[in-house]
Amino acid sequence: MSVNKVILIGNVGKDPDIRYLDNNVCVANFPLATTDRAYTTRAGVQIPEKTEWHNIVLWRGLAEVAEKYVRKGTQLYIEGKIRTRSWVDQNNITRYTTEIYADNMELLGRKNDQIGMAPVQQIDNPMQPTLNPPTQESGTEADNNNIDDLPF
Repeated sequence: MSVNKVILIGNVGKDPDIRYLDNNVCVANFPLATTDRAYTTRAGVQIPEKTEWHNIVLWRGLAEVAEKYVRKGTQLYIEGKIRTRSWVDQNNITRYTTEIYADNMELLGRKNDQIGMAPVQQIDNPMQPTLNPPTQESGTEADNNNIDDLPF
């Protein structure tokens, strides 16, 4: 038995590259940055923050959602699988790339949001996105009473 599962929370590094294939299937690619915080060890050694970049690939419904709502700076929750592929370049050198093929995505907001986190949008089925943009009715008293119930 084996498991290939990745869970990432990070910020989008640039606007998604959106393409439609011949059969009208949408695919989105973009980099996602995850950062380990800086810290000081007990011995007083300072360890700087470290940022890792991940190549994210979204297909079909998830890619269409990314086209509409994901921009540089958007914070995302991504679940997916690691895939490595290879190709031979023009100089006959074999090249490799590692990508995260997302099965699930949640929009968590933008890095520079002043109000805080945007409403969480979950896409469970990549074929049928069920993204409901915020309505003007949000911000009601009932919403304000639940602000402290956020799990983060």
